[in-house]
Amino acid sequence: MRVEDWDVVVAGAGVAGLFCALNLPEGTRTLVICKEDAATCDSMLAQGGMCTLTGPDDREPWIADTLAAGHGDNDRAAVEAMVDGSPAVTEALLSLGVAFDRRPDGSLDHTREGAHSRPRIVHRADTTGAAVTEALLAAVRALPWVEVRERCPMEDLLVEEGTDGRRCAGLLARDADGPVELRAGTVVLATGGVGGLWERSTNYPCLTGDGIEACRRHGVAVEHLDWVQVHPTSLYSEGPGRAFLISESCRGEGAVLIGADGRRFCDELAPRDVVTAAIREQMGREGSRSVRLDFSAVGEDVVRGHFSHIYETCLAAGHDILAEPVPVVPAQHYLMGGIACDLWGRTSLDGLLACGETACMGVHGSNRLASNSLLEAMVFAARCAETASGEPPRVAPGAAHPEMRPPAGAAAAADATA
Repeated sequence: MRVEDWDVVVAGAGVAGLFCALNLPEGTRTLVICKEDAATCDSMLAQGGMCTLTGPDDREPWIADTLAAGHGDNDRAAVEAMVDGSPAVTEALLSLGVAFDRRPDGSLDHTREGAHSRPRIVHRADTTGAAVTEALLAAVRALPWVEVRERCPMEDLLVEEGTDGRRCAGLLARDADGPVELRAGTVVLATGGVGGLWERSTNYPCLTGDGIEACRRHGVAVEHLDWVQVHPTSLYSEGPGRAFLISESCRGEGAVLIGADGRRFCDELAPRDVVTAAIREQMGREGSRSVRLDFSAVGEDVVRGHFSHIYETCLAAGHDILAEPVPVVPAQHYLMGGIACDLWGRTSLDGLLACGETACMGVHGSNRLASNSLLEAMVFAARCAETASGEPPRVAPGAAHPEMRPPAGAAAAADATA
């Protein structure tokens, strides 16, 4: 088997993996691998946007909204870390050329989604994830000390026994030339969620929990794998394949859910699990396979502008959302549990870090607040970069609170329930 040596190997090329690689110190020999091509990651699919602080007076309301949506199962310290890291991440993305939508006066345009008490979500129309991921991918590919290797799925962790106990020494993977042993001082798992294991999901089919399963095989702590979020509104279709998400921000801009009788049946801006339950109850009462999302109260300019991707995708499927309600149905969307980590991305195995959807830092609790995911992934990716290098993040130093240092010793996640 071929053997390669790297300083850091990152499995996953979504926003978590890319932001981690981008924030490692200059000259850190880094390999980023992904299972398919770099475009086939769920980060590309994020529509609604990314939460960010709109001012000091929004810190506590945002924390409260996150805790309420997560049913109090959140780790408050993790929520605070995410919220406090948001300005640095936002500034970093702006410096990389992410063109978030702005108001006529030039300020960032903030929208609102379900379970948010106020608008705090920056966006790029309804393709925010693509705008962010493409900017990060371009920035990472421009770094001469980083390689992005597509179609190189990880197959297992490389775990070795030493005098100080077990340690992750790299990854076993497979690329175009066959199996390869990728040895590294630090491995970062950012392999995404589990949607490919579900019959109906908004995720790409290749998202099958590979990093989580590798950890389970080697006794690395994982937790709350039953904390799976269902998104209330995916486009109803009889056909197979990935379900198309219709962003929660549509409801934030005035779209309402109606039954077969044309009447509203729930609070569209309640947390996702509450809205999902209401939709399922309505479908049960009607004996139907979907409900409908009515855009009548959303202006045509907003539909054609802010929601242009949604409008065009629905139109291609035979639904003109400007002329009639569109059929929607819940679909699996996000995993809040995952590989148990402390707030610096450290797992129960020395040398192994995790961030993004595959990790469980405790931010989301048992139900994720809308548009916290992109931000959470990048805040803790920056922290992983600091843990791996011992230096402040390169492009977003404030995201990891440089006045704090990752605590020495074994990971706090070591005693998590496997």
